[in-house]
Amino acid sequence: MKEEIMYVVDSLGVAQPETYTRPGFSIARVFVEGGMGFMIIITLFLIGLFIAAWKAPKWVKEIGLGGLITGVFATLLGFVQACDAIQMIGDVSQAVICGGLKVAMIPVLYGLIVFFISLVIRVVQKPRI
Repeated sequence: MKEEIMYVVDSLGVAQPETYTRPGFSIARVFVEGGMGFMIIITLFLIGLFIAAWKAPKWVKEIGLGGLITGVFATLLGFVQACDAIQMIGDVSQAVICGGLKVAMIPVLYGLIVFFISLVIRVVQKPRI
């Protein structure tokens, strides 16, 4: 964990330095932040992808595409929920909005990784000319 200095504005408008520890990168933390339900579904697509590569090679690309579509759907659903929350609260800081956008993009990135793996498997399995 890294200790960093963050400046916080007090009630008088004066910036006061505060130290805080920023948590390091953790796959489990990213998995939970992305939304457990959709991340589990995308992981099931990933597992199905490896099973299909062994048993049903013609399904590999379609399963990877299913993982990508699930990630896009989860991201769009996250955007809708964020817009609802912003509409209810009213004035929201840019830092909060950027944090929400970062979290909302996690499932689509995971879905892209699954789709990329499916394309790599398809290229490796293609018959040689």
